[in-house]
Parts: sequence; C-alpha cells; structure tokens
Amino acid sequence: MLDQFRRQFRDFRISVTDRCNFRCPYCMPAEIYGNQYHFLPKAELLNFEEITRLSRIAASLGAKKIRVTGGEPLLRHQLERLIAQLATVDGIEDIALTTNGFLLAKKAQLLREAGLHRLTISVDTLEEETFQRMSGGKADLAEVLKGIEAAETAGFAPLKINTVVQRGVNDHEIVPMARYFRDRGHILRFIEYMDVGNLNNWKRDEVINADQIVAMLTSELGLEPIANSIPGETARRYRYQHSDVEVGIIASMSKPFCGTCSRLRLSPEGTIYTCLFATSGVDLRRPLRDGASDSDLAALITGTWTGRTDRYSEERTDTSRSNQQKVEMYHIGG
Repeated sequence: MLDQFRRQFRDFRISVTDRCNFRCPYCMPAEIYGNQYHFLPKAELLNFEEITRLSRIAASLGAKKIRVTGGEPLLRHQLERLIAQLATVDGIEDIALTTNGFLLAKKAQLLREAGLHRLTISVDTLEEETFQRMSGGKADLAEVLKGIEAAETAGFAPLKINTVVQRGVNDHEIVPMARYFRDRGHILRFIEYMDVGNLNNWKRDEVINADQIVAMLTSELGLEPIANSIPGETARRYRYQHSDVEVGIIASMSKPFCGTCSRLRLSPEGTIYTCLFATSGVDLRRPLRDGASDSDLAALITGTWTGRTDRYSEERTDTSRSNQQKVEMYHIGG
C-alpha cells in the first residue's frame, strides 16, 4: 500500500489515551491543561477489542509494527490486556510502547509477560530541578529511574531513551546523558525540539540541531555513524567508538525524514492521521460502531493512505503551512 510519494505503510501507532500525568511545556503546558481541563470521556475512547480489530485490518494492509503511545499509555487501565490481544495479530512482527516511565515499575513485568517486545522511555534530564521544570512539576525523577530498573529486570534490553533537547533548558546535559546511558547499554536518542501542536510557544532559536549534538558527542565521547537497517527509521544512528552501544539523533527540524515515513496514527477516539503535524484526520469510530465490515474499514484506511501527500517537516519554512492549526502531539503520540 503506497501513498502519492510511493511511501509504504508499515507502522501503526496507537494512542490509547489523551491523558498524561506530566505537563511537559513542549507538549501539554500546565497553564492550558490544568486540573479543570476536560479530557475524553471513557465512552469516546476505543475499547481494546476495537483497537485490536483495527490492528488486524492494518496488518492485512501491510503494517508490520505497532507502537502503543498516548498521552501516557500506562494511565490506560489494564493496558497489558491490550498488549496480549495485539500479540495475537497475524503479521505484526514488533510491538513497542512509549512511556514517560513514571508508572513503569509496577507494569514492566506484566507488559513483558503480555507480549510487549520493546520499550521506549522519555527522559529529558537527569537533574531533579530540570526534571521538575520539564515535567511541569508533576513527578519525581527517582520514580522514572525505578521504572527503568524494573524494565531492565523484566528483560527489556536495550531500552530506547528519548530526550527532547531544548536550548537553555537541558542542552548542558547532552554529554552527561549520553555517558550515563552508554554505561548502562541503552540506546539514547536525542530529539530536536519541534513545533508540534499549537501551544508550546516553539521558537527556532531554541533548537539544538543534529550536527551540533553530534559534534558535542564526537568531541567528548567519540562517535562513528552506522547505517540504518529498518525501512522508515526516524533516527540517524551512531555508535560510540570501541563500543557496540548506539546513540541516535531524530532530526525532524534540520534533516527531515518525510520521504521515508511509513507511519499511520490512530487517536484514542478512533481518528487516523497520516502525519504528526496533521491538520485533520479520518474518523473510523463512527463506521466501526455503526456496523461497518472489515472490508469497509480497510477501504477507508486504504483511501486515506493512498491519497496521502503530507510532508510537513520538508515544508515548514512555508509560512502558510507552519501557521496552520495542527493536532496536538499528546493526542496522537510522538
């Protein structure tokens, strides 16, 4: 299944909740998503059986990988039950989960036993003061580190650790973060600060770009590039010299990868989006609950993908594109 730029559908990203227990300023700023904010009611969320059905259809159309996201997916009650259902989907070769790690200590073993293959944990800093600033003061770094330890104990290795780098906030931690996770054998991935959603007051001068990050790491720790091995992979891959441990850079700003994008995103209420920066999506929940057949739903997904022309990261310098209202990142996952 190819889109208008002959990009092949391979990755199905499933957001299971729009709720999060953090208030990271670059995603869900606390001044907007406060205690009175109304998130989706339970009845509007796809249930696990609906998600699994759509995943089976996605697999029949070429999806090989599923990534479960949020919001914070571990806030979804009994998420391990969904993982167990997804593990039965024919054609899916890899099931991964992205989490902030705060609730992971209690869930890591259950997720492993349910059939989860890989874990990505978002950790933007190893300094408590900076962590409080970047999480909106909603959590303790110690709990996230406990979650990482629990994931290691459960057999998730290596972990992927995602770090959004923002100039003047946590850029001084690039080398210390790299050294810390290198010594633990985990794959740290630095992410250029992006203009996701509409509410994070993004400024280009707050971006530390990929070349700058690579230069810092090469100077202090020594890096050598390695080839990407997975179609549609977002990270530019490196390894530390004299080591098998990898580090990656996700450079949506300075080195866009729209040309190889293979991802379709499903929101918690059942809307599919073909881009992280999409301005609109296609509703699957209504036809799903109105009795549509698998063939009907497959036709909707196919039409959405094959008509796809989005390449926002390559076009963001066009002010008419960059000023459009976009779906919020917390709603459809990173």
